[in-house]
Amino acid sequence: MIITNNLELNTMITDKNKKLAQWAMDFALKNGCQAAKVQLYANSNASFELRDGKMDRLQQASEGGLSLSLYVDGRFGSFSTNRLNKAELEKFIVNGIESTRYLAPDDSRILADPARYYKGGKPDLQLFDESLANINPDEKVALAQAAAEEVMGKDERIISVSTAYSDGESASYQLISNGFEGESKRTWTNVSASVSIKGEGEARPSDYWSESSLFYKNLKKTDIGSKALERVLRKLGQKKVKSGKYTMVVDYLNVTQLGNPLLSALLGSALQQKNSFLLDKLGQKVVSDKVTLLDEPHLVGASGARYFDAEGVATEPRAIFEEGVLKTYFIDTYNAKKMEVEPTISSPSLLVMKPGSKDLNGLIADVKNGILVTGFNGGNCNSSTGDFSYGIEGFLIENGKLTQPVNEMNITGNMLTLWSSLVAIGNDAPDNRSWRIPSLVFEGVNFSGL
Repeated sequence: MIITNNLELNTMITDKNKKLAQWAMDFALKNGCQAAKVQLYANSNASFELRDGKMDRLQQASEGGLSLSLYVDGRFGSFSTNRLNKAELEKFIVNGIESTRYLAPDDSRILADPARYYKGGKPDLQLFDESLANINPDEKVALAQAAAEEVMGKDERIISVSTAYSDGESASYQLISNGFEGESKRTWTNVSASVSIKGEGEARPSDYWSESSLFYKNLKKTDIGSKALERVLRKLGQKKVKSGKYTMVVDYLNVTQLGNPLLSALLGSALQQKNSFLLDKLGQKVVSDKVTLLDEPHLVGASGARYFDAEGVATEPRAIFEEGVLKTYFIDTYNAKKMEVEPTISSPSLLVMKPGSKDLNGLIADVKNGILVTGFNGGNCNSSTGDFSYGIEGFLIENGKLTQPVNEMNITGNMLTLWSSLVAIGNDAPDNRSWRIPSLVFEGVNFSGL
């Protein structure tokens, strides 16, 4: 068991802690800073891991501290410490100010415009489960054991079963010298299972399933092990199939692999460095007109929801793509100043794609000759050009039915070409993730195998 604790009362940020943060801010401003940001943070988590139904690892950890951003004579420095008493902090802040003076000037390092800060007053987003701390640890362990029991002895080919339960909570409190004060806290819970089996020859396929929720009472607690077993048994007999162009169906569990490069290309850091295949594309149709993707940061009880970003800037609902047209970039204050453009927000919060009318089975039924991708195995995407190559596994689709399990195949192409070839969107987006993107269907994707 690993236990560390640096902030009082685990993840509670007390009034005493907040007063200390205010003092640290004032001390920095009186001792050479023209501006400053102070953030208190506190995190705790616990996890139980079972191997073949027996306890394998138990871990509990808490950490807390203070991070400090200092703006000194046109220079910027960032520092953090877990020593939260005034005597130590005085030395820490003075040393931080002196160290910052040695750094190169950067006139783009400025605080956000206070007019853009979140001012408060909106309803609670309901991201924190007050009851989580009162759940008996034995009950949590029992969830992992129950997941294991769903698998153990169910098939003679099973080699190993790993199950786990984990949860955590985090809190932060932020002060900015030009007028921002904000606090946030959230919890999370997760139960998972991983199963490996003996396949043909030397093959040892494995797969997993997990469920997560911000609130313990909403966590799905059954069928975790049985789904993991079902998913791995489907892989028996995996092999390559003929190279060529196929319709590609990607299940909702794996769409992030194709979405991440698209979102990364919208960030201010990539745009400012001219390392983005979406540079100078604002207002243009760049992907399929079926793509309407929104950032919805204020959904109550939703993973990823927030009222402000790391700069204190208020979040707001915004269209990212609207019928294929690029509507916004994500540009923080620093990169906006460097680029001489207006800032938006530092990053997306909660992604929601406009759904279609069919579930995954319905999408598959419409495909004559295709491949369902159920996993990506390595690969990369060039952030400047959008060219990509990824290893995949999944199933051959013939006349609307899954037939041969496939692996050791690659897909290649360009992100903009791929997203322009999107022909159908599912209705199965998960409601427990910050990416609410359903299963997707792309036409004419290059697969290499045999």
